Amino acid sequence: MTEFVIVIPARYASVRLPGKVLLEIAGKPMLQHVYERGKESSAAQVVIATDDRRIADAAKEFGATVCMTGKHHQSGTERIAEVADLLDWDDAQIVVNLQGDEPSMPAALIDQCAALLDDENSDIATLASPFLNRDDFENPNYVKVICDDVGHAIYFSRAAIPYARDAQRLDLAMDAALHHHGMYAYRCGILRRLVAAKPSSAEVSEQLEQLRALSLGMSIAVGIPSRRPGIGVDTEDDLRRVAAELNSPD
Repeated sequence: MTEFVIVIPARYASVRLPGKVLLEIAGKPMLQHVYERGKESSAAQVVIATDDRRIADAAKEFGATVCMTGKHHQSGTERIAEVADLLDWDDAQIVVNLQGDEPSMPAALIDQCAALLDDENSDIATLASPFLNRDDFENPNYVKVICDDVGHAIYFSRAAIPYARDAQRLDLAMDAALHHHGMYAYRCGILRRLVAAKPSSAEVSEQLEQLRALSLGMSIAVGIPSRRPGIGVDTEDDLRRVAAELNSPD
């Protein structure tokens, strides 16, 4: 597998759960759990990127490498691009965007995502799993991705795609869609091109940044994870569920 690095973009402001990356889970800040998953992977380096001194201080307490970035970024992708420039990573360097609210992301899946870029025909890599039930498929908070026959993304949407013309076709629609997990691997040259481009109309409509990459003609490889990752943390309920998982003896 080609060498890769990890950047964990971490911000303090969160509409639904302010300061969530510093909330305690199983005796540690959530961010520490994410960092530890990154360190358990095959990454050559793991960096926490933030513009907030509280996050930086907490990260240094548990021994993390921290890169301070500007406060103007609109997304974690933009923050990671600044890190790539500050650390002078060349365009061929592969970097994994590991979300700061994914404390249950297995290290093996980080490696799996990065390894998808061993295929030089792919610009970006990500993971997605089959849907477990109809409620998840129809939930706009669960992003769907449709892929072509070689596993490259055709489109991402919050809507239940593909559309089922009638109830008999619902199972076919669910079989065609995958539940997207928000982890990405990029080559830094692709990352720089992505953040330099303007948002596409589809991106603005859906509020899904990966649609910008598709509008630019970039190829996104989608792998089905070897095991289903745990949930990300967006709400207090999510926090309780993840705490129960991480405290479980299993």
